[in-house]
Amino acid sequence: MEGLLVLVALAVLAVPVLLIVALVSLGGVKARVAELERQLDAMRRAAPTRDTATAPPREAPVAAPAPPPVPHAAPSPPVRETPAPIPPPIAATEAPRIERPAPETPRAAVPRAPATPARPDPITMGMRMVKRWFMTGNVPVKIGVLVLFAGVASLLKYASDQGWMRLPIELRLAGIAAAALAALVFAWRKREQHRVFALSLQGGAIGILLLTVFAAFKLYGLVEAGPAFALSVLLIAGAGALAVLQDAKALAVFALLAGFLAPIWLSTGSGNHVALFSYYAVLNLAIAGVAWWKSWRVLNVLGFVFTFGIGALWGVSAYRPEKFATTEPFLLLFFAIYLAIPLLHARRQPEGRRGLVEGCLMFGTPLVAFSLQAGLLAGERLPLAFNALGLAAIYALLAAWLRRRDGYGALTPVYALLAVGFATLAVPLALSARATASVFALEGAGLVWLGLRQQRRWPQFGGTLLQLLAAYAFAVSSAAAGDVAIANPVFMSALLIALAGFASAWSHRDRAGNTTFASASYLWGLAWWLGTAINEIDRFVLPEHRADVLLAVIAFTGWIAAEVQRRRPATALAWTTLGALVSAAPIAWVQADVHAHPFAGFGGPSWIIYAMLGVRSLVCLRASEHAVAARAQFAWLLVWPLAISLLLEWLSQRFALAGGWRVLGLALPWCTLAALSLFRWRWLSAPLGERFDASRTALQATCFAVLSFGWIHALFSAHGGAPLPWVPLLNPLELAQVAALVLLARWLMSEHAPVTLRRLRPITLSLAGFALVTASVLRTVHHWGGIAWTEAMLHTSLAQTSLSVTWSVLGVIGWVVGSRRGQRGLWLAGAVLMGVVLAKLLLIDRANLGNGLGIASFIAYGLLCTIVGYIAPVPPRRHANADAAEVEPA
Repeated sequence: MEGLLVLVALAVLAVPVLLIVALVSLGGVKARVAELERQLDAMRRAAPTRDTATAPPREAPVAAPAPPPVPHAAPSPPVRETPAPIPPPIAATEAPRIERPAPETPRAAVPRAPATPARPDPITMGMRMVKRWFMTGNVPVKIGVLVLFAGVASLLKYASDQGWMRLPIELRLAGIAAAALAALVFAWRKREQHRVFALSLQGGAIGILLLTVFAAFKLYGLVEAGPAFALSVLLIAGAGALAVLQDAKALAVFALLAGFLAPIWLSTGSGNHVALFSYYAVLNLAIAGVAWWKSWRVLNVLGFVFTFGIGALWGVSAYRPEKFATTEPFLLLFFAIYLAIPLLHARRQPEGRRGLVEGCLMFGTPLVAFSLQAGLLAGERLPLAFNALGLAAIYALLAAWLRRRDGYGALTPVYALLAVGFATLAVPLALSARATASVFALEGAGLVWLGLRQQRRWPQFGGTLLQLLAAYAFAVSSAAAGDVAIANPVFMSALLIALAGFASAWSHRDRAGNTTFASASYLWGLAWWLGTAINEIDRFVLPEHRADVLLAVIAFTGWIAAEVQRRRPATALAWTTLGALVSAAPIAWVQADVHAHPFAGFGGPSWIIYAMLGVRSLVCLRASEHAVAARAQFAWLLVWPLAISLLLEWLSQRFALAGGWRVLGLALPWCTLAALSLFRWRWLSAPLGERFDASRTALQATCFAVLSFGWIHALFSAHGGAPLPWVPLLNPLELAQVAALVLLARWLMSEHAPVTLRRLRPITLSLAGFALVTASVLRTVHHWGGIAWTEAMLHTSLAQTSLSVTWSVLGVIGWVVGSRRGQRGLWLAGAVLMGVVLAKLLLIDRANLGNGLGIASFIAYGLLCTIVGYIAPVPPRRHANADAAEVEPA
């Protein structure tokens, strides 16, 4: 019964509050409705005048213009649905005037950019080649020969099945050969009158003769291997001769394919590699002879592919070390032939095109031959090194010889590059992997410099490739690293690779348009420098001091980059300095994890080095006036509060202080930086000075973002201030929060804060203050009431009563102050807060009416509402202006 009476009383007390809120809301709605009605009435009054003054004349449709009216014409019967207006009569003496719309000029179609045709797939390309073969040249002859082959084969099979051909196989094969010879003679005699017909018939006749020899040897055993091979060689040689005499490339290709395949289909399995390679030697000499007279590139490439391809297959399957003496001469002979063929081919080209062809032979011949030589030598390093030097000497002599001859200027750099490449290749074969890496790196940097100086791409590409090979050689090396820091093979080799990368970057940066290559080379060198430095630290420094030494090394790296950037400005160097300054932040965390705080052990000297070299780096960036300078100083200023806050946190733990001191220690350096940015900016802007003023807002925003994150996190903690007693708002935890809130308020009132945040200043500060007061009340309940700081504390009557009374007092203060000062917003905020407290009493505190604290909260709220009803019962009046808008006094 008592609870019901209390609820009734609270409802009665809530009526004035709710009524006032409703009146305020209705007043605002009425004002807005009146304004909307006034604007609508004004629009209605202005509509007729605007319509009659600016109404455009009705235009006739362009597609079907109305015909001119004819005088004395009978009027048309009106249409009931849509009666058309009758035009006024036109005088007889006045010609009818018709205004027709001007024809619209058609817009020119914007031409679309032609789409790049997609590259056809291999199947499509093959179909196109077949179509081209059937659609060009003497098509009937081509088709006829193919059909003839099929018809003759079918006839022979049918005759054989019917038993018509009872002649001995020797006579049958002889008849086929005689017919093929007759066709060959006929085609030779018709070579001038019907060239395409004659060439096609010659190829078909020689093909039939080769098939006849194959059948006589392989199928029926009528001919021994020697005579069959001799006949095949004779036919192939004849086909080649006919091709050269008639300038028939297709016939030459056919003869070449048949020549290379003849040993395969006539093979007896004896494995006589000397005979095989002797035959291929003769065939390749023939190709070289053809290259003297004809520039048939396809012939050269096919000979190269078949010679070295079949040789490689034989080497994989049948080569033994005891066959070296009988195999090596053929490899040298084939290499010599295909070394000469590109020169013979270039000789047949015009001077402007010499050296622009046969690239696959020029590069493929030495690479394939050297690979086969490595297989013959079973990977012996020193003999291979001498072979590489021999190849380098050969190509160097060729480059020197061609340099003195006119028209071969394009071949000279290719042979010179091959000479340098094989001389370089001899290094890893004769030396250790790490020595090879050093030589490759330096040689690569030299080639890059030479290529840039001569404006040639091949040396640049070769130099870059050599540096990559140097890295690979270093990675696969397994020699001893040494027991002395820095003065050991590992560090020196890696350092040379890094220096080669820096040298290449330096060479590229002096050339316009090479920014990408310069940046890539610089990053390559920087990665090797940092990697080898970290490796040395890991090998020779104790674990507890590695982070300290790493900080000093990174600071040194950033300083060197800044010094170079001051003399030769480059963006990559400035970013290196910035990265070095930023890297101190994660290193500080590592130091705190290893030895309590960043300044312990060797941390103090390393931070001194970082401070000195950091200041000098900023001075260098200031002198270069680079845009990254402001970012570097920005990062520099943020690193120090982080490191100092970690030190102060350690001090609070060292002296067994309560958690509130830890929070204060973490917040104090950031509050100091924020205060300096507000009141002593000139101290922070050095050494950049006025150039750093543009970063003031960003620095302050970052500081207050960090403080806000910590401030919000601290709301959910209740750390004490031991050894000092806990006092609301006078304990370390809440002092840190109050300081951060005061600095935030000062920043939001300054011109350096963003405009959006300045507009939200009242609501932001109000919510923050409300949250701080609420947290302080709960902490007081925790410390003075002896209630554990858990979620269950919110369900206690002491906590709920304290919050109700405190929020009610805040609401009353806002209500009264807003009414006295004429600030409707503050008055409404107080009213809303009082409404929230009322809802809280009805929904939550109602359960505590059985104890004194719950009753006290209800009574307090009722008394406060009564006082407000006496002092400030109504909201302050509006301050109307020309637009009847609400304006709060300043």
